[in-house]
Amino acid sequence: MPRYRLDIEYDGRPYCGYQAQASQVSVQGSLERAVTAFCGETVRVAAAGRTDTGVHATGQVAQVDLARGWPAETVRDAINAHLAPEPVVVLEASVAPEGWHARFSAVGRRYRYRILNRISRPALEQGRVWHVKGPLDAAAMGEAARALLGRHDFTTFRDVGCQAKSPLRTLDVADVRRAGDEVVLEFAARSFLHRQVRSMAGTLVQVGLGRWTPEDVKGALEARDRKACGPVAPSDGLYLTGVKY
Repeated sequence: MPRYRLDIEYDGRPYCGYQAQASQVSVQGSLERAVTAFCGETVRVAAAGRTDTGVHATGQVAQVDLARGWPAETVRDAINAHLAPEPVVVLEASVAPEGWHARFSAVGRRYRYRILNRISRPALEQGRVWHVKGPLDAAAMGEAARALLGRHDFTTFRDVGCQAKSPLRTLDVADVRRAGDEVVLEFAARSFLHRQVRSMAGTLVQVGLGRWTPEDVKGALEARDRKACGPVAPSDGLYLTGVKY
């Protein structure tokens, strides 16, 4: 039974998240229906990460096991044909190596958070960026982000419903840069806690607005207390941009 790797992008706005849930529209559910329509098989399409409601992806990776071997291009094109006109697309399909697993073989995940920092609301990017009107000091945000680098107990930035066994995570990348009207945050780690990225992004925006100092972020991290977290950023600006194997 061949296993196929699927590299996927999607607009998360119409979905309850990646994971299939009863009576709700999900990315996983849409993919599985498309596979069934293509080859008649009932399958599970497991992914490297379970993105939340409204979260987008440009570099999600998933897997599907099919009873029959198909050319990878056929798998990609057939799934895409049955996904239309939904905002989900398989960018590439390939036959996975023996023993490979989309989730458990991953050694790193990368997220981007986009903030539109101007007075006027977004017209073309609504639902794809977080609109923050007040001027943001990206340099101060970057200084604060550096306090999050390394291995820490990230309880402060962990959702209360997180099911991970441990709050310990190693953050390898925490960068902030300005690109015109956008402030872009980049985070990379082997794995993340539930809503960790949105929690960190929302807290860093408090620094950018001058309400917190970089030292406040360090103190919040060291508090290991969810109550010490700043406001959680909305899902709109969050993208899963890559998975490393």
